[in-house]
Formats: sequence, structure tokens, C-alpha cells
Amino acid sequence: MDEPERLEEASAGVQERVRASFDQQGPMAHLGARLTRIAPGVVHIALPARPEVTQQHGYFHAGATSSIADSAGGYAAFTLFPEDTELLTVEYKINLLAPALGDRLEAVGTVLKAGRTLTVCQLEVFAALDDGTRKLVANGQQTLIRVSRTAQ
Repeated sequence: MDEPERLEEASAGVQERVRASFDQQGPMAHLGARLTRIAPGVVHIALPARPEVTQQHGYFHAGATSSIADSAGGYAAFTLFPEDTELLTVEYKINLLAPALGDRLEAVGTVLKAGRTLTVCQLEVFAALDDGTRKLVANGQQTLIRVSRTAQ
């Protein structure tokens, strides 16, 4: 299911912080993923279809699907965290519901419960066509831990 549309976008500062962190993620760059929405507690990531992210039958690979889901949830939580903190995924479970075939995947991370230490997110991944058609192909849940930013 689609999450209810939230009209608000994250503040410019939060968007800048999320984009700067996302741009440092080698796996997201390697996959060709990009941020498409940053709102308080909600982040969308798109992954265009190309041979490097598909498996032998032409479907998006489960590894690519779960990677963008994990990052979407992580960045959704990151939008709610104080500036001097970071996060790490503690665990996540993903159910692959249908073969992922489309022009792109769209991962949606939504914060279900933001806590002082642990945050729980819902993960959804849709196979999308350029005509706007979307099909839910994966969903899951994730737990993240907030940590103090380490000195670089």
C-alpha cells in the first residue's frame, strides 16, 4: 500500500544533511540510486532499471531491492534525528512479494516510531513504469539505533 501523502517537505537544512550523507554512500552510487523525496519521517529512493541491478531473469535483484529499502528507512529516520547524531541499522526484514520488473524501483521508508535510542521504520518497494503504474514488490520493517557523531 502507498503511504498517505504528506504534503510537507523536510527543511532545507535537513534535506541538505540527508543529501550530503547519501552522496557519501558508495553502494547507492554504485547502484545508480537517487533520492526523490525527503520529508519529515519519509524518504523515497529511485533505482532505474539497467543490467547491472537485475538478475538472470531480468528482474531487479533482491540485493538491490533490499539495499534501497534499507537506505530509504535509514534516511527517513535521519530526517528526525538531531544534527549531531547518526544512525546504524540494527536489523531489518524484507519480504519479496512479487518479481520486481519495471522501469525503476521506488523504495519508501516511513518512520513508524521514533525513539530516543531505537527507531522503527516501515519499508516498501514498488516496481514502477514510466506511465505511472506501480506495484508493491517488497515490504519490510527495520530497527535503527541513534549514535553520537564520531570525530572524523
